[in-house]
Amino acid sequence: MSNVAQENAPLLNAIGLKKYYPVKKGMFAKTQQVKALDGVSFSLERGKTLAVVGESGCGKSTLGRLLTMIEEPTEGELYYNGQNFLVNDHETKALRRQKIQIVFQNPYASLNPRKKIGTILEEPLVINTNLSAKERKEKVLSMMAKVGLRAEFYDRYPHMFSGGQRQRIAIARGLMLDPDVV
Repeated sequence: MSNVAQENAPLLNAIGLKKYYPVKKGMFAKTQQVKALDGVSFSLERGKTLAVVGESGCGKSTLGRLLTMIEEPTEGELYYNGQNFLVNDHETKALRRQKIQIVFQNPYASLNPRKKIGTILEEPLVINTNLSAKERKEKVLSMMAKVGLRAEFYDRYPHMFSGGQRQRIAIARGLMLDPDVV
C-alpha cells in the first residue's frame, strides 16, 4: 500500500471480525460453535476514543484479545495504518505486540506474584527493545510516576498493593511500549 493510502487510512480498521469456539457437550455429542464475536466492524482514527460497551458475555474481552492477537479471529480482516495485521510474518507480529496493548480488568490475575513490580514493568522493554538495564529502569520509574506510583514501589511484589494501585501497575505495563491503541 502506498504511503498516501496509509496516511489516509484509519489507525485501526476491523472488518467483519468473528471468533467462534468449538464446544462439545458430551463425549458422543456433535461439536457445535459458540459465537463469541460475530461480524464486528469499526474504524478508529488516531487520537480518537472508541468505547465498546455491553453486558457481560457479549464479546468485549474477546474483541480485545483479537485486536492484540492473543487469539486469532475465526474470520475477518484487521488493518493497522492500512497494513494487514493478520499476516503471520515476524515483522507484523512484532508490530502488533508494540502498537496495540491491552489492560486486563483484573490486574491481580495478570501480575506474576513471584516477580517484583520493576521486573514486571521492564518485561515488555526486555522483549521488544534494545534498551540497556539502566535505560529500562529509568523508563519504568518515569512511567510509574505518570500513573501515580512512587519510586520505592519498584522492588515490591503485587500482593503489597491495593486493588487501585495494582490497576495502575497494569496500566503502566500497557503503556510501556508507547502503543498507539490501548
